[in-house]
Amino acid sequence: MSRLRSAMGSYWLAVAILVLVLFSRPAQAEWYVAGQGGATFGGGFHNLSGTSGSSAGLGFEDLTLHTSFLYGGKVGYYLDDPGLKWLGFEMEAYSSTQHVNQQGVGIGQGGGNPTSVEVTSGKDVRVTTWAPITIMVRYPIGSLEPYGGVGLGVYFLHLHDAASNTTANSNANMGLIAKAGLRWRMTEHLALFAEWKYNQFDFDVGNFPIGSVSGGKMGRYESQIAVGGLGWHF
Repeated sequence: MSRLRSAMGSYWLAVAILVLVLFSRPAQAEWYVAGQGGATFGGGFHNLSGTSGSSAGLGFEDLTLHTSFLYGGKVGYYLDDPGLKWLGFEMEAYSSTQHVNQQGVGIGQGGGNPTSVEVTSGKDVRVTTWAPITIMVRYPIGSLEPYGGVGLGVYFLHLHDAASNTTANSNANMGLIAKAGLRWRMTEHLALFAEWKYNQFDFDVGNFPIGSVSGGKMGRYESQIAVGGLGWHF
């Protein structure tokens, strides 16, 4: 709960700063809203270690995840100053539900030889991302705009294991979001874009079975995302 309060406090501080920046600018400055859809791929859990139950003191090999559909939206703003039209700020939210691949996973303790357990299908991994502020840069070339950004992500992780009918959550995890893309200005207001994103955050869950080994786990989630979308520029 304290982590949630801290993350929400950071989020609202970021929102307040963004709103202050936005509303301190003239009305003719460039705002935009957009919808996005695509896929989360190359995701996985890394640096896994046990924290409680039969997992306590154990280390686990990486878990890989299936590619999954993703959807979301964004709102942003580019500065109107003649020398700063390349600089902007963006907020976005998106969600996807991946599935743990069926795989063998090595488990070890200390320097001993690892044993292997079989991880079966039926484990769902839902990650909802709330990115309160991303610093954006762009380089217009006629109707094309290559762009990139880096910022703060607030991640909500929900795990469900069908075999044991258990769920676990790790909410308000602070992490990194990075992105690069290409925007095509079809008209003065309408734009298509294609974008790559990278997400990373650390988590700690109360109970997530890996094979026959139950109990709490902590580790790092990483994924790459490819999306396309349609935006409206005011």
